[in-house]
Amino acid sequence: MRIGKFAESNNLTIDTVRHYMDLGLIIPEMQGGQYYFDDRCKSDLEDILNLKGMGFTLNEIKSIFIFRRLGNLTPYEQNQYYKTFFESKYKSIGEEIDNLKEIRNNLKIKIQELHNISIERKNKIGIDFRNLNMFKCLKCNGDLILSKGSVDSNQVIDGKLICNCGLEYDIDDGILIINHEPIDHGLKFDYKYIEEYISLTDMEYLENVYKNLELMHKKIEFDNFKNKTILELGSGNGFFLRHIYNELPDDSIYIAVDNDIGRHKFLKSVLELIDSNKNIIFICSDFTEIPIGNKSIDIIVDFSGSSNYGFSKEQFSLNEIDNYIKESAWLIGSYIIFKNFGVNSKIDDKYRKSFILKNVKEKIKNLNYELIYEKVSEPLGKGGKYENYFVKGEEVYSYLYYGKR
Repeated sequence: MRIGKFAESNNLTIDTVRHYMDLGLIIPEMQGGQYYFDDRCKSDLEDILNLKGMGFTLNEIKSIFIFRRLGNLTPYEQNQYYKTFFESKYKSIGEEIDNLKEIRNNLKIKIQELHNISIERKNKIGIDFRNLNMFKCLKCNGDLILSKGSVDSNQVIDGKLICNCGLEYDIDDGILIINHEPIDHGLKFDYKYIEEYISLTDMEYLENVYKNLELMHKKIEFDNFKNKTILELGSGNGFFLRHIYNELPDDSIYIAVDNDIGRHKFLKSVLELIDSNKNIIFICSDFTEIPIGNKSIDIIVDFSGSSNYGFSKEQFSLNEIDNYIKESAWLIGSYIIFKNFGVNSKIDDKYRKSFILKNVKEKIKNLNYELIYEKVSEPLGKGGKYENYFVKGEEVYSYLYYGKR
């Protein structure tokens, strides 16, 4: 029979059969340009499956087959050889079981140790009283006054910021909420989410994300962060913030902006477990609705924030928020770039300009930033469950930018 029928009749894939052929475990005859599988192939396959069921690796099975084929053994010799081989395997399996039992016991001890560790909130992150004067009304640019606030260690945890024009903003669990009905994508952001994210995302994509974080970490001069106000567009689960958290100077202010309240709550709860109290402000809003004064930001962190914004907006977000940025400022960015757009691309024509390298460079240059460091990654062909913005046939890469104006 031919390979397709042989595979089907034995509940195997054609790729598996070909793999056994490549190893020389099954040797079909070539007839008229097609492989033909006879009863000897069937017998060899049965032996392979039986030996695999006893824990033999394919390389070990290959050794057995070679010895049997070349030795031209009599039934008695074959039985003696198999007996020796099986006894040796039985012994090694026993040793492996003992080793696994020891490993299992060590794991049990470690799990118990972790269970006994008390995970407590080291600090409560709210809005520091010292930072209240930086907030401005989106409607009239007036000062905001705290009303009905609950405070913990100089941190405003709950309350309202009120403007004389009548506009109000809620502070809920230390997060300043601009939209009275904040976006919640319905995802439960916890450690299981991170585990799922990693398992469902292409490994090359994840390696690229980590490499970008590490490369930028090495390039940033953290002395420049001292006594500076930093704004991150689209902080998400906080990959960037957590990567640089320990290097943040205590006198810096880091404003994390995201329009998903669930992401903010997750990131905030993670940071509250760290025994280090940095000055972090969480604002749940759109990029264009940040209630802070003009020219108040020294450093802008744009790690895919503009790119995510560009999926549904024609404007380049750095242009939209430039009024918040000082004339002398740093830009730390990572941008999603498409090498090509497929026929079935998920990016509408009107949004594609924000994903073309030449355009991104031009937009940044027009904002008067001067390049300090840049790098373009290798193209990526796959993403994951949460990076499903490109389709088969499209290649996506990231553009790292570090500059100053």
